[in-house]
Amino acid sequence: MCGIAGFVGRGDRALIERMTSRLAHRGPDAQAVAIDGAQGVHLGHRRLSILDVQGGAQPMSDGDLTIVFNGEIYNFQALREELERGGAVFRSDHSDTEVVLHGYRAWGDALPERLNGMWAFVIHDRRARTLFCSRDRFGKKPFYYRHAPGLFAFASELSALRAHPDVPSSLDRVALRKYFAYGFVPAPLTLVEGVRKLPGGCSLRLDLASGRLSEHCYWRYRVEPDAALASRPTAALVEELAGLIDRSVARRLVADVPVGLFLSGGVDSSTIAAVALRQAGRERLRTYSIGFDEASFDESASARAVAAHIGADHQLRRLSVEEARARLPALLAGIDEPIADSSILPTWLLCGFAREQVTVALGGDGADELFAGYDPFKALRYARWYSRMVPRPVHRAICTLASRMPVSHRYMSFDFRLKRLLRGIDRKPALRLPVWLAPASEMDLAELFADPVPLDEVYSEAIEAWENCPSDDDVDRASSFFVDLYLQDDILVKVDRASMLHSLEVRAPFLDIELVDFARRLPSSLKLRGGQTKWLLKEVAATLLPHDIVHRRKQGFALPVGRWLAEGRIGESLEVPAPRADVWTRRLAEHRAGSADHRLYLWSEIMLSGSRALEGLRPAQAVQ
Repeated sequence: MCGIAGFVGRGDRALIERMTSRLAHRGPDAQAVAIDGAQGVHLGHRRLSILDVQGGAQPMSDGDLTIVFNGEIYNFQALREELERGGAVFRSDHSDTEVVLHGYRAWGDALPERLNGMWAFVIHDRRARTLFCSRDRFGKKPFYYRHAPGLFAFASELSALRAHPDVPSSLDRVALRKYFAYGFVPAPLTLVEGVRKLPGGCSLRLDLASGRLSEHCYWRYRVEPDAALASRPTAALVEELAGLIDRSVARRLVADVPVGLFLSGGVDSSTIAAVALRQAGRERLRTYSIGFDEASFDESASARAVAAHIGADHQLRRLSVEEARARLPALLAGIDEPIADSSILPTWLLCGFAREQVTVALGGDGADELFAGYDPFKALRYARWYSRMVPRPVHRAICTLASRMPVSHRYMSFDFRLKRLLRGIDRKPALRLPVWLAPASEMDLAELFADPVPLDEVYSEAIEAWENCPSDDDVDRASSFFVDLYLQDDILVKVDRASMLHSLEVRAPFLDIELVDFARRLPSSLKLRGGQTKWLLKEVAATLLPHDIVHRRKQGFALPVGRWLAEGRIGESLEVPAPRADVWTRRLAEHRAGSADHRLYLWSEIMLSGSRALEGLRPAQAVQ
C-alpha cells in the first residue's frame, strides 16, 4: 500500500517531490521519484512496505518501462509463474509490483483483466511514448487526475494533486450538489472543477506526443442471475461459497509484516476472522475492535463472544463517546475529499488502534452489497406495495403524523427509520434508495443552492445503475446501486482514508473477483429469503459461528452524532458560506430544539468544512 503522484508537462524535481510528500501518511517507509526529462514525465512514490520489503522499491524500472504502483495483487505468484514460463526474468524475490511491470510488457492493456487485487498504477512506456493508468474493479485504491492542454497530472489524493500549480482552484458546483444528495461524490466527479476520479474498473492511456487521453473500462459489476443455482442443493452452494471465502482469505494473509483482523461481532467480519484463524492460527493473528460506553452504539460484547468462540487473541479498546468526539478535530485535519458518512470516525479510531501492532488488517467490507445485507433490500418489497395501495393524500397525512414523533438520537431509533422510509417510499423505484440514504432532502437541496434541483439530474448515477441492471428484480437492481455507487464512492473511500491516515493497509476478502463472480450469479432468493438478509452467506457462517451471532440484528459502526449536534458539542463555530449559511443556521436550530432530526445534513457540512483538500478553493460557479 502506497501513495503515487506524477505529471507530464512543465515542472521540476521540487514539484514532484512536493506532490509526493503530501502522501507521506500513505507511505511512511520510503519516498523516491523518477524523471524522464526528454519526455517530460515525472513520477513519485511513497512506500508502505508490505511485500518483498528489500526488493520492492519504487519507482521500479525494467528496460523501457517504469511503474509507480499502489495496492496489492493477490494472484501475483500464479501470474509470476506464467510470465516466467514465457521468458520473463525477475530481479526481485517476490514483489507483486514487478509482476505488474512484466505483465504489462506481456499483455499490454489487457493486464488489468488478469489481476486479482486492489490497485492504482501508472506505467511509463518510453518506447511507445505513453502512460498507461489503471484502477481496480471496485476503486479500492484512489486515482485523481487532471488533463488539460499541456498537462496530465495524477495523485492518490486531491491534496497532493492540488500541489501542482496548474490544477484548478474552483469548487465544482455539480459535484457539490451530488455531495449533499448522496453524502459522497460519485466518480468520475470530484469537488474540484476540472479534476476527475478514474472510475473503478477503468484504465487510461495518454499519448505523450499528441496529449490525447483515452479511457477504457475493462470491467463493470453486472448482476446476471443463474436460475439453475436456485435448484442446487443448499449443501453444495454452501460448500462452494465457503471454498471461495477460504481461498480469498488465504490470498490476503500473504504479507511480510504483521497481519490482524477487524472484528465487530457482525456476521461479515466474524466469518472472515473465523476462516483466517483456522488457516493461520492464534499465534500469528489477533483480532481488534473498539467499544463505547453508550449501549446502543456498542458492539464489543458481540465481538468478545465471537473471539472466545473462534479462539482469537482479542484486543479491545474501550472509549467513552466523549473521548471519541474529542478526536474529531484530528480526523478533520487529515481528511482528504470529504464523505458524509459519520462511521469514518469510529473506523479511523479502530484503524489507529490496530496500527499499534499490525500493518495489515482484514475486514468484512463488500458482503452487504453483494449478498443483500442492508435493510433497504427488505424495504423495497414493501415500497412497491405501498406505492400501489396508499393514495398520495394519505401518504402526506402519514408523513405529517410521523414528523410529530419525538426525535431520538439512539442508534437507528424507530422514529429515524420510519421518517427515512416515508421520505423515499413514494418515489419512483430508481430514486428510492438514494433518497433514503440522502443527507439532504429535495427541499434542503433547493435551499442550499438557491435553485430547484431536479432529482433525475442529481441522482443520474443511481438511476443509471438501477435501469441498466440486466435483471428486473428489485434486489438485483439494489445490489447494482450499492456496488456501483455506495460501495465504491462511500464505503471503500471511508476505509481507505481512515486506514491510510494511520499507514494501515486494509484488505477485503469479500471483494475477491472469483467470489464476486459467484455472488453476482446468485438469484435473489439465495440472498434475501423470508425476510432473512444474506441468506446463503449466513448458511456458511452457521458452520463457523454461534447461532445468535449469525442471526443477530445488523448494527452499523456509528457514534451519537445527532446527540452531539443537539447538545452543541460539535459544529458550534462552523463557518458555512452563503447561501448555505442560512440553511445551516436554521437546520441546526431546529435540530437543537428537537423539532427535527437533521444530523445527516449537519454532519455533511462539518466534513466538508474540515477537508484539507478543499482549502483555498474559490466558490463554485453557477450551473448552466
